[in-house]
Amino acid sequence: MTRTALLTCPLDCPDACRLKVTFAPDEQGRERLTAVTGDPQHPYTRGFACAKTVHYPSRQNHPDRPLTPLRRMNPKTDPVPQWEAASWDEALDAIAERLQMIIEERGAQAILPYHYAGTMGLMEGTHVHTLWRALGAAEIEETICASAGSAAWALGYGPRLVPDPLDIPHARLIVLWGINSLSTNSHLTPQITAARKNGARVVCVDPYRNRTAAFADTHYKLRPGSDAALVLGIMHQLFVNGWTDDAYIAELTEGVAELRAEAEGWDAGRTAGATGLTEGEVLELARLIGTTRPTYIRLGYGMTRHEFGGTGLRAVSLLPALTGDWRHRGGGAALSSGGAFALNRTRLGGAHLLREDVPLVNMNCLADALDPAAGFGATVIYNCNPATVAPDSDRVRAGLAREDLLVVVLEQAMTETAALADWVLPAATFVEHEDVFTSYGHHWLGYNRAELEPLGEAKPNTWIMQELGRRLGVTAPELYWTVDDLLADLLDTGHPHLAGITPERLKEAGTLRLSLPEEWRPYAHEVPTPSGRVQLTPVPRQQEAQAALTPDFPLRLLTPPAHHFLNSTYGLLERLNRAEGAEPSVMVHPQDAQAYALQGGSYVRLISEQGEVQRRVQVTDAAQPGVAVAEGIWWGTQAPDGKSINSLTAQTLTDLGGGSTFHNTRIRIEPLGTDLSVDGKELHL
Repeated sequence: MTRTALLTCPLDCPDACRLKVTFAPDEQGRERLTAVTGDPQHPYTRGFACAKTVHYPSRQNHPDRPLTPLRRMNPKTDPVPQWEAASWDEALDAIAERLQMIIEERGAQAILPYHYAGTMGLMEGTHVHTLWRALGAAEIEETICASAGSAAWALGYGPRLVPDPLDIPHARLIVLWGINSLSTNSHLTPQITAARKNGARVVCVDPYRNRTAAFADTHYKLRPGSDAALVLGIMHQLFVNGWTDDAYIAELTEGVAELRAEAEGWDAGRTAGATGLTEGEVLELARLIGTTRPTYIRLGYGMTRHEFGGTGLRAVSLLPALTGDWRHRGGGAALSSGGAFALNRTRLGGAHLLREDVPLVNMNCLADALDPAAGFGATVIYNCNPATVAPDSDRVRAGLAREDLLVVVLEQAMTETAALADWVLPAATFVEHEDVFTSYGHHWLGYNRAELEPLGEAKPNTWIMQELGRRLGVTAPELYWTVDDLLADLLDTGHPHLAGITPERLKEAGTLRLSLPEEWRPYAHEVPTPSGRVQLTPVPRQQEAQAALTPDFPLRLLTPPAHHFLNSTYGLLERLNRAEGAEPSVMVHPQDAQAYALQGGSYVRLISEQGEVQRRVQVTDAAQPGVAVAEGIWWGTQAPDGKSINSLTAQTLTDLGGGSTFHNTRIRIEPLGTDLSVDGKELHL
């Protein structure tokens, strides 16, 4: 007999969908996850799940899913790992003994936890950090995705707030800037479609033609990293033509004179030269934003993946402060709704236990941290797959392969990182444990029950950390909290956004909207900055990457997300790999194909200062001259040379927030022909 349940999706996506999951017995009578779709009653999810998460049952039940603790039996430098199953007591005792030895010899700061957003659950994704903070281990700075944008937004507005996404149909202009929302924020699409039916125009600002650009009424294909220049050009027109809301500016902003002075030098000609757009396109976009109320701007983190990406996003975010769109229903800008969830985070993840003297490691600099000179004796990796996703991945993999480094990986899949572990500990999935969820795209708080017994001997992250903590003598009570303990603490704030939301109500309902005003208008009448005003200074300025294009490296590489992937979460599913073309490829413009003698469908070598990879080339005007586009992120196991695209990317950090600069990479492309040999195997078209 089948049954269904409603759960919040745990994955790193603004939608935080409320999912309808179906369970049915297998041949042995054991209940299994068999289907995933959207909750038809949820106002935002609206009954559909994205193109990847509908395939979650295949991931949940994958034949290669680790279901017992595994101990590596051969050197990590061997290409094929050999594993021996162990009991939980054997695994945890051995790991704790090694960690204790490191603590006694070098201190807990020689242990490097590494984690990100494999689950967005506040229990299994965040509170599990308590163990490491109680021990005094190194602190990893979670900067690979959102930190540049978050820092940029905070400079202007303070906490990250967004208009009610259900108000988007009231907008008359929708600007999708640096976000392929049809692939990465798919539940925004019904709202955009409703706005379009009401007469709205939809425009996309992005360096290449993706699904969202094709969906939009107009695509502005700007040069990568030139976002600040385009915004300053738009601001120039706003000021010159009187398209600003002077009442809003006077009441709720600070620094307009300085901003006006910077924009003064950015006429349409200069802006076109810096962005690669035509003067007509610059003037058209400026007119649309200047004369259309309400205008809703959805910003994406993609524009921050440059050396000065924080400044670029900050520039875009300030546009509604000049036009006054914050005061219009359906107007304003959106990056993340995270600031609306006014939870008590003082003890979440053991935040109160964090010591000032522990080493801080930016997660984008893992390659450096894994160098023997950095002094780490162990790394414990969970909710992340750095061998695939971290910059300079050849060096990351070499570091993980060190025989003197203890590598422990908590995983639900045999990832490329797990393949380099000394110990793989089987982790439970979101249907197999309790958790609590916020969102960075809407305003619903979620609670998940454990709906299924974990497969095999899989355990929640929290159980694993608690068992290690007991063996290491950790007495901090927060480490041993239940979800009930955590919920009671999180909701103990008295903040009006949480009025009436109790643990009991949330657990009964499963999902509750924050207690926001019926017509929610962030930044319309008050701004939660120290001055109470939107800070227009420091003024954003266009700056060029220090790694300028050269004859040796004449192309800029972009690595945006593919439609059927969610980071590296689904890289093990052949069905989704086939949907993306069965192997990774790189798009180049016909002009570049001609210049570098590249044939569509043939193999090429992509070379950067960090390394090289081999890919099949697509010749298409979806890219622009001087820009190569490699959608992903593919596991290296699917590539002809077995390498992640991040073999090419560098550890360079953004101007704000210490974020990643995946789109900063400069490369050259060399033809390889239609056939090539990798590890002694011939590959043919």
